[in-house]
Amino acid sequence: MNKNLKGILYGSLASASYGTNPLFAMPLYMAGFGVNSVLFYRYFFAVVMYYIFIKFFKKKSLKISKSEIFPLFILGILFSLSSVTLFESFRYIDMGIACTILFIYPIIVAVIMAIFFKEKIASTVILSIVLTSIGIILLYKGKPDTTISKYGIIMVLLSALMYAIYIVAVRNMKAIKHINHTKLSFYVMFFGLFIYIINLKFCTQLQVITTPKLWIYPLLLALFPTIISIETINIAIKLIGSTLTAILGALEPLTAILFGAVIYHQQLTLRIISGVVLILSGVLLIVINNKK
Repeated sequence: MNKNLKGILYGSLASASYGTNPLFAMPLYMAGFGVNSVLFYRYFFAVVMYYIFIKFFKKKSLKISKSEIFPLFILGILFSLSSVTLFESFRYIDMGIACTILFIYPIIVAVIMAIFFKEKIASTVILSIVLTSIGIILLYKGKPDTTISKYGIIMVLLSALMYAIYIVAVRNMKAIKHINHTKLSFYVMFFGLFIYIINLKFCTQLQVITTPKLWIYPLLLALFPTIISIETINIAIKLIGSTLTAILGALEPLTAILFGAVIYHQQLTLRIISGVVLILSGVLLIVINNKK
């Protein structure tokens, strides 16, 4: 399998697995758990499970140098802040809509690469921004006689920004370019956990899971949208670059919309579908431009 095809497969898997976030988070929200408690369990179990996998199955060292600690810490904080803001948005807007708005991050990646790394910004990128902006406006008035929470939209936009910066940083930070994806993934999760420890006042405000059935959801959150997603996206970024990996994120909102409609019976109106189509079309333009 050639490098590009392998990168595309890993990027697709990363996006599809990250799109399962709301599927496993919603049952915990409905049981009364707050964002920080849900994410603490997600990251804690991910760190423990991945550590066991690395030490006893892969049998690889996790040693890092002093010069690597700060860059890895920054990456962990970025990824974790992206999670916090996304999960916060699920409390205010439908998860399919949230993940669709989140999908503007490939455009943010393209803009960042153009501004800071002198990649040429094409007219298609500008058109993409226009289309996605119209799409978000349509989603803002997604249901008849109602508007989507401004706070929810702001949270998703912040999540997209953090995720875009993370993707660019993984590709371009010189201090971590030589680090293999396994070690990179572990420390992103490990340092990301600190956000929730602090937010929960060093776990004194952590909500305890008392129902055996509810334990399934944080374990699934740790496995699919965390371990599998971070592992595969880091491989994809190193194989095919930041922009193309971001573009493959199209599977993410489609996964979330499917789960939202089928499992949680979240409403799909013509206006919402139109907004989704415009946002995905905007990113598709970047796909075509990059292919050329």
